[in-house]
Amino acid sequence: MYLLGDTCTRGCRFCSVKTSRAPPPPDPNEPLNTATAIATWGLDYVVLTSVDRDGKETGYSVFSYKHLNSNIMVECLVPDFRGELTAVETIVNCGLDVFAHNIETVEVLTPFVRDRRARYRQSLTVLQNAKKFNSNLITKSSIMLGLGETDEQVYQTLTDLHSSGVDCVTLGQYMQPTKRHLKVIEYVTPEKFKHWENVGNDLGFLYTASGPLVRSSYKAGEFFISSIIKNRKAKEA
Repeated sequence: MYLLGDTCTRGCRFCSVKTSRAPPPPDPNEPLNTATAIATWGLDYVVLTSVDRDGKETGYSVFSYKHLNSNIMVECLVPDFRGELTAVETIVNCGLDVFAHNIETVEVLTPFVRDRRARYRQSLTVLQNAKKFNSNLITKSSIMLGLGETDEQVYQTLTDLHSSGVDCVTLGQYMQPTKRHLKVIEYVTPEKFKHWENVGNDLGFLYTASGPLVRSSYKAGEFFISSIIKNRKAKEA
């Protein structure tokens, strides 16, 4: 579910979300309305994501969702909050189960693929501190392939993510959303995606999903993560 409107303050060259330096203000009733809708739908796992709202960071009201349905598992796919760790701490301690922030691409391509305000090392710091603020969280990130990255760069990115405490990683094929966006440099083969799945598993990620159609919010991944969380809660009971 998308939060904070449909207009982003960033302009990443792979993303088709509309952008503006001064987007409309967020709906003050959004947390309660969203929580009510989710409770009505009877979901057991929900992914909350949002546009960037640089200068207007806000915490997601996960408490509202948990209050209406204590059994629901909540994943928050968040921006980098400009590296402001107080915002990260607010999010990780608001009742969510999974903290997700996408690294998107390898370090050398980051200035050309993502908005200039989104920095590779800044994203790693966000992920690292999310785990430090709440060690019980499942942390997750995602990489797009096909933008001209080398195997060595992908391996380094996976290593960096694992060293930053990321538990789960997904790798998928970049697809050009419109002619205005970055062109696809390479269509990665299923065999190569399988290779990266094996590499992720060997590095020690709890879960690695890798395939041409894999996306950050991947149903099989949600099922696996749900199983991890349920097993942890059962052991704590």
